[in-house]
Amino acid sequence: MVTGGSGQLGHALSVSLPAAGLECKMLSRPEFDFDQPATIRHAFARIRPALVINAAAYTAVDAAESDQEAAYRANRDGPALLAELCADAGIPLIHISTDYVFDGSKAAPYTETDTPCPTGVYGASKRAGEEAVEASGADAIILRTSWVYAAKGKNFARTMINAGRKVTSLKVVADQRGTPTAAEDLARVITEITLLIRERGFKEQYRGIFHATGAGETTWHGFAIAIFEEAVKHGESMPEILPISTADWPTPTRRPADSRLAGDKLQAVFGVSLPPWRGTVGPVVRAMLDHW
Repeated sequence: MVTGGSGQLGHALSVSLPAAGLECKMLSRPEFDFDQPATIRHAFARIRPALVINAAAYTAVDAAESDQEAAYRANRDGPALLAELCADAGIPLIHISTDYVFDGSKAAPYTETDTPCPTGVYGASKRAGEEAVEASGADAIILRTSWVYAAKGKNFARTMINAGRKVTSLKVVADQRGTPTAAEDLARVITEITLLIRERGFKEQYRGIFHATGAGETTWHGFAIAIFEEAVKHGESMPEILPISTADWPTPTRRPADSRLAGDKLQAVFGVSLPPWRGTVGPVVRAMLDHW
């Protein structure tokens, strides 16, 4: 059972899971809505899943500052109920979280043992969700990821290309470091973990938090350049991309300056990893433009 079926990751999972021979039921609003707990219980009872992947979340980072209750309902309370149902049924849960649980002050990639310190409501609500899932006693795998984008859905890559069609010059933040993660790459890793659980059962070492992002690092400015380098191969124009500081682009939420995540534990426990971020930009941009 996959929640958040209409989102970027949900769509990618709807392709990768069946391709691996895994039967899946994709759920999204209004059939499954964290704002309506009854829909969670109803869907769980109707589907009777063998494993749950929770890709549903409140992801509007800035809007969360003025809509805290909604953010916590979707990112803490809903996952808490879902984890409780999984615990009662004795089935595994794969829960998706975020790099924004950190404040970005470490100046090195974060490991799973680093202490979270979110800078805004979105990050705080996602961290509260992690804690609720862990407290449920469910056989839960929590995957923190970052800067997710895909050929479909609203994301940074689509925003950049849209903007580049309207203006000849773009200003993009160049002092926030992280790693773009293609939804297709993350879905592949989740599928491989699911297959491993089906083959071996849920092992105690699978329980807990893991970091799952593309390999390498960049800035939003560097990501934008990479996007347009690929887009021009398919007829798009290359705007001037000017680097600016976070201070030059104030937002309601203070973003982490350096949210890189170390993925060593994921490789060590599950034997899986995501590819370098730069190599995935081309295929995603091409697919995006093909289905624009």
